[in-house]
Amino acid sequence: MAELITPHPKKGWRESIQRRGSYFPRPSILLGIWLPALLIAASVLLPIAYLLVRASQANSSIWDLLLRTRTLEILTTTLWLGFSVTMASIIIAVPLAWLTTRSDVPYRQVWTVLTPLPLVIPSFVGAYLFVSTLGPRGLIQGWLEPFGVLRLPSLYGYPGAFLVLTMMSYPFVLLSTRAALQRMDPALEEAARSLGRNSWSTFWTVTLPQLRPSITAGSLLVALYVLRDFGAVSILRYNTFTRAIYMQYQNSFDRATAAALALVLVALTCILLIIEMHTRGRVRYYGSSAKSSRPPTVIVLGRWRWPAFVFCAVIVTGALVMPAGNLLFWLLRGLHAGQTIIALWIPAQNSILGAGLAAVGAILAALPITILDVRHPGRASRALERISYMAFALPGVVIALALVFFGTNFALFLYQTLPMLVIAYVLLFLPEAVGAIRSSLLQVHPNMEEAARGLGHNSISVFRRVTLPMVRPGISAGAALVFLTAMKELPATLILAPYGFSTLATGVWSAVSEAFFAQAAAPALLIILISSVPLAFILLRENSRD
Repeated sequence: MAELITPHPKKGWRESIQRRGSYFPRPSILLGIWLPALLIAASVLLPIAYLLVRASQANSSIWDLLLRTRTLEILTTTLWLGFSVTMASIIIAVPLAWLTTRSDVPYRQVWTVLTPLPLVIPSFVGAYLFVSTLGPRGLIQGWLEPFGVLRLPSLYGYPGAFLVLTMMSYPFVLLSTRAALQRMDPALEEAARSLGRNSWSTFWTVTLPQLRPSITAGSLLVALYVLRDFGAVSILRYNTFTRAIYMQYQNSFDRATAAALALVLVALTCILLIIEMHTRGRVRYYGSSAKSSRPPTVIVLGRWRWPAFVFCAVIVTGALVMPAGNLLFWLLRGLHAGQTIIALWIPAQNSILGAGLAAVGAILAALPITILDVRHPGRASRALERISYMAFALPGVVIALALVFFGTNFALFLYQTLPMLVIAYVLLFLPEAVGAIRSSLLQVHPNMEEAARGLGHNSISVFRRVTLPMVRPGISAGAALVFLTAMKELPATLILAPYGFSTLATGVWSAVSEAFFAQAAAPALLIILISSVPLAFILLRENSRD
């Protein structure tokens, strides 16, 4: 059961640190963990520094723009959208995570693979597909017209933005929660059931409290994702702060004013991080013993088995099957009309290469930050972990322009190279890896690492043989999240990609911009297909260990 470990009042300060699961930093730890973590934090702060430099060039009228009523209204609508999408994502994702890890829901392995896949659909593509399907004159309306339905309710504005962003972002909570459920010691739930509690009561009193770090981490990612989204809200005509920033960049070419507006997003991110930190608390989520976890008992749903199946089917149908089916419809329609589909082999290779390198880079960058935060708690380590989230709320164009500024002024050899593009991906999606790994590491009792040290293993050996295998679900979830989101990243790719380095996402954007929907459907479907293969391998491999 979750426990809080406090220093013994009669112990020395080193003993107190060890009781909390932290260890006195030796020089090897200082060089091997602190130095990389500090370099990563400095890299994350680079876009913030760029914004400060640009905003300092703005004239005094910027305050009139920031404080006018219209700006405050847009800020309010942005916060409301972020809050509502986050709550809806939790309501969808937590049951899905539990059903696919703890229950006998029919076709559990299928839902394990399909439920996270909506994350790979670019938001602007998802918004267009939902409008073309559920809009007032969409595909569904065409089917219903023989029955006298001439127009469906409008999907534009808040309803459409809420629906699309919820369907596209709930996998953030789903993957982090699944990782925590896979790592959780089932003895706690079994003890509760042996005391007479039913499955429902056990979930609310034992399971759910231990899932709080993972749910909080995923919810933070959802909220920040909504703050930075531009594609969906633009197509659905819902004003958010990110849309205002893009309009400022495109219409007035005033980067100083746009930078000042982007700093407001940074301030909102800081507020969200403070709220998340207070919600998280200082509770420890590892078990009271160092006993390794066992495969959990599969809960027999009984009469709820098929209602659970229907719940999974409805979510997958609305979030994945309907958009993918619409893409397939446009592809077949275009081919029937004689449109030709451009070769996609090279863009697919580039997308896999960029997203794969981003996933590896984000995991390597996240490990020192999460180890410091969990195993060496303190103000400095907590600040580094908070800093890692700072860039996630910024639009991709801001990160890209910051790296262009850095590259052209200080590192010309990196400008418009693949390493710079991968750096942008890592800065953008680092929080996805940090949140997933941290949730798993919180459930690993430090006594297990202490026992390995007592047997003569050094820090590297302990990490490789003890810690790393036990946090593998979190690493897998983090890598999957980064890979999926990097596959569809557009603004940073358009600005930073090397000359001739086309990806599937840029192919979708180019085709949609020219209204070649059949040509847009082919790379979009390929994004879903390519992303599903490594995701299925990772998730099914983790399920086989349960």
